[in-house]
Amino acid sequence: MLDYFDAFLIGLTATPDKRTFGFFNENVVSQYTYEESIIDGVNVPYNVYTIETKISQNGDTIKAGWYVDRRDKLTRKKRWQQEDEDTEYLKNDLDKKVVNPSQIRNIIREFKRALQAEIFPNRIDEHGNYEVPKTLIFAKTDSHADDIIDIVRKEFNEGNDFCKKVTYKIDEAPKSLLNRFRNSYYPRIAVTVDMIATGTDVKPLEVLLFMRDVKSINYFEQMKGRGSRIIDKDKFQTNNTMVKGAQKTHFVIVDAIGATKSKKTDSRPLERKPSVPLKDLLGAVTMGVEEEDLFLSLANRLIMLEKQITEKEKETLLQYSKGKNLKQITKELIKAFDPDEIEQRAEHIITAIPKAEQTPQRIEEAKKEAQSSLIAEASSTFNGQLNNYLENVRKIHEQIIDSVNIDTVTRSEWDSFTTEKAEETIADFKAYIEQHKDEIQALSIFYNQPYNRRNITFKMIKEVMEKLKIEKPLLAPDYVWEAFAAIENVKSEQPKNELTALVSLIRRVCGIDAELKPFDKTINENFQRWIFKQNEGQHNRFSKEQMDWLRMIKDHVISSYHIEIDDLDYTPFDAQGGRGKMYQLFGSDMNTIINELNEVLAS
Repeated sequence: MLDYFDAFLIGLTATPDKRTFGFFNENVVSQYTYEESIIDGVNVPYNVYTIETKISQNGDTIKAGWYVDRRDKLTRKKRWQQEDEDTEYLKNDLDKKVVNPSQIRNIIREFKRALQAEIFPNRIDEHGNYEVPKTLIFAKTDSHADDIIDIVRKEFNEGNDFCKKVTYKIDEAPKSLLNRFRNSYYPRIAVTVDMIATGTDVKPLEVLLFMRDVKSINYFEQMKGRGSRIIDKDKFQTNNTMVKGAQKTHFVIVDAIGATKSKKTDSRPLERKPSVPLKDLLGAVTMGVEEEDLFLSLANRLIMLEKQITEKEKETLLQYSKGKNLKQITKELIKAFDPDEIEQRAEHIITAIPKAEQTPQRIEEAKKEAQSSLIAEASSTFNGQLNNYLENVRKIHEQIIDSVNIDTVTRSEWDSFTTEKAEETIADFKAYIEQHKDEIQALSIFYNQPYNRRNITFKMIKEVMEKLKIEKPLLAPDYVWEAFAAIENVKSEQPKNELTALVSLIRRVCGIDAELKPFDKTINENFQRWIFKQNEGQHNRFSKEQMDWLRMIKDHVISSYHIEIDDLDYTPFDAQGGRGKMYQLFGSDMNTIINELNEVLAS
């Protein structure tokens, strides 16, 4: 930066204020907004969750005659005394003049409930245990931090390692403790006053709980920045080991003191409609609704979704979005209400107007025209197919935790399917396969091109599986297999590999197999028949070493459905000498044998 600019005075800051702009005569060479950093994947967005209590908002009164504890602020030594007069305290007196444990306890108790029910409800492992996300609590004073820690440990029923104070007034080395908070599983919750408020990265942080207000806009922005850092999925997993696949898509400010309302901040949460489902946001934009809150909320949801979906799902999305990825779509949604973007586009319109006609009214009309074109560009991407795809993908990567409806047991017996339910499931699966037989290559081959069945690849079968998961998640192979088992005499156990089970099910509904049986079993039977045929009229055509190679090829076809010459260069063949060794064993018959096995094994 210093080498690039031809200037003797350069200002670089993440949190400029009015004094900064004034000092440099409002000469801003370059700026990079929080929203832009989110779109570029430099930072993550945030949502705000508010907790209010009666005493937090209004304070209260300690009546004369009550016996209460009095505590020295520094030594924390207590003495019990009877009050001789009423003491009224306001919310600003809390944790300074007056400490109300009930107020702290109710905030922490409600925070714990909200974490599991609303803020991060999907952090439950297979045993039903909840994993508290990495949380930083901002306290007013060192004494206030001690009170919070004591109550957090009791309310969460955890030990000392679970919640730690990270201030300059602790017995252990602050930097060592901060490093553990950053890189180790414990502590899950840290309480600080100022030490982690600025200039410190704790990338796994997902929750900032404000139990103190902040007067400075810049300081508040820096405090929020502790939660905005992105983190690699694998590194995030080392700090969150209970729930597999969890990743940081956003962070949450839990405001228990009114900190987000007391000051207007430079950055803002994109989420404006937290209670509106994604499906409704998509529908509203498609129908032409032009509200800033709507566009920004949809942008926020798509930013979080972009961090969750797979590369394959991102590629499929391009088919429905006119080639735009989620980052491009999000950028257009935010730009539609960005004053700088509107101003810039309006300039092009204004320059085309004769000077004499550039009245204030005409300039205002140009700005409206510019914004309308930005809104039209952003909304034109959305259509029925894209909306359905986004909603279906979201469902795959999201669980709904219903903590409201109470269930009761109505039946308890050995049975997985009624006959009617099994027949309905099989009919749905068969209808889906037939419906897509002309558009999905693997299904087309199964139905219409039996002579090409040997060319079905692992990639083709995976494509069928991914489409089925998105469009018909209830028709999972293991579920459909159980349906067949309920009404047919299925003699074989269900394959552990879901792709192998899917091939078996497709072969059954296409009529290739008269009964449902694992595809690996079919291949083994076909292999035995082929070997028996090769040995007709001669005793053991193949040597023991050749038979070992043929069995390796058969096992490869079981897992990959097809074999190519190039596959011989990889595991497990490369360890046995690769294609050179096979040619040495089979000579000019090598290609013929591979083609025969592709055709015979999958027939």
